[in-house]
Amino acid sequence: APQKMTVQDVPRAFPTVDVPDHAHYTIGVVILIVGITGTLGNFLVFYAFCRSRSLQTPANIFIINLAISDFLMSITQSPVFFTNSLYKHWIFGEKG
Repeated sequence: APQKMTVQDVPRAFPTVDVPDHAHYTIGVVILIVGITGTLGNFLVFYAFCRSRSLQTPANIFIINLAISDFLMSITQSPVFFTNSLYKHWIFGEKG
């Protein structure tokens, strides 16, 4: 049976760099601000589209598609990135 190879078996496969703590926290705060802005902004675009009949045109459906996609990315990725920045490592372990 073939042996399972891991990252530890290959030296320098994924080099790491010591990053200062303040850099992790700064990036985390920036991502949190971007995530909150993206969530609120895209929600408002979707809300305005649903409330106004004049905005419901076939061309605007493409914009709503982008707004929904960006909204979903904001609410799913920003909290994970922010939490990882606070802990200064990937929090979901090797399997995650």
